Amino acid sequence: MINEHDPYAALRFREFNIFLLIRFLLVFGWSMQFIIIEWEVYNITKDPLALGLIGLVEIIPAISMALFAGHIVDQKEKKKLFVYAIFAFLIVSFAFFVVTSKYCYSNFSSNKILYAIYFLVFIGGFIRAFFGPIIFSLVALIVPKKSYPNAASWSSSTWQLAAVIGPAVAGFSIAYNGVHISMLYVLVSVFISLILTFLLKKKPILNPKIGEPILDSLKQGLSFVFRTKAIFVSISLDMVAVLFGGAIALLPIYAQDILHVGSEGFGILRAAPAVGALIVMFTSAYIPVTKNAGKKLLIAILCFGVSIIVFGVSSMFYLSLLALFIYGLTDGISMIIRQTILQLKTPDEVRGRVASVNSIFIGSSNELGAFESGLTARLMGTVPAVVFGGLMTIFSVVFTNFKFPQFRELDLTDDIK
Repeated sequence: MINEHDPYAALRFREFNIFLLIRFLLVFGWSMQFIIIEWEVYNITKDPLALGLIGLVEIIPAISMALFAGHIVDQKEKKKLFVYAIFAFLIVSFAFFVVTSKYCYSNFSSNKILYAIYFLVFIGGFIRAFFGPIIFSLVALIVPKKSYPNAASWSSSTWQLAAVIGPAVAGFSIAYNGVHISMLYVLVSVFISLILTFLLKKKPILNPKIGEPILDSLKQGLSFVFRTKAIFVSISLDMVAVLFGGAIALLPIYAQDILHVGSEGFGILRAAPAVGALIVMFTSAYIPVTKNAGKKLLIAILCFGVSIIVFGVSSMFYLSLLALFIYGLTDGISMIIRQTILQLKTPDEVRGRVASVNSIFIGSSNELGAFESGLTARLMGTVPAVVFGGLMTIFSVVFTNFKFPQFRELDLTDDIK
């Protein structure tokens, strides 16, 4: 019998360890690629709005395709879809590798390269729409229900760790190897993840309504999310935090123009949230998040907002590092709690669709948040834009606390039984 307090419960399943490694490599590659693109776009344009446009270009196909992707995932075998999605990601990464080569810069104008980058980001948005539903569904098919909270902790921590280590490595790699070689590292990580997927077994399709009309299927998924308050409130709260807390999107500006630390300092700043994420990864498995989950999520997002404000107003490198450390720490905690709520409150037959709604609320809001940060930085200035984002995040916590007092009392202890 699995001990629900065992911090390594999910890790005792071989397939879950393989899954974690695949997820780490994918997120590492994706986040590293995104930062390389950000750096190159700002290098070409010197325009904060151009950074924001990267997020907007990705969010359009991601949102457009998300619900349909969830429907497809609930109707099809997950491992095969996972292989297809990773292979498509590999093709896009190879295209980025080519676009950032000396050959392209010698034969094409900067504007043409910029348009090519935006086009590839757009294609990547379609691909990304499938990853959330596939990964969310796979976790529930790899470990038993009693291990869901522990699996959510390890899975979310792995995501968070890769999401901040990838950009940090990108920053150092840009400084020492240049953009083109940095993209090669992305290619290698994605290729290895593709090979590892063949170690996973085929999974059963648990949806009893195979062949259900797509509109009925989408309606069922949306209806479930909106009537399940624990899910709806948690993803809405996190959506606002991610949307207005996109200070990281402006980090190239802080590194170059405010803190004056260049690409090396950029890499160090990017590494600060990784340290916070690393601490979360090694402690969350030992500290149950099911008890008083609502209160813990509210506190984590409140601290997240405060860290954004401190980072925004800081002109001291080490204070900025501390703020970004807390940023990574609290973001990791909120992610783990939200994923635990989703895993425990979602029936198997609608996991793909619920994950697709979550990706619209949370995943796509990362890119929309990048656009919001770029736009407000253009309109208000960089520092006021970041402070505004932090204040809006804090406001969302206060609003949720008073509007949904029952969420504050949310406890998931009985859901794992």
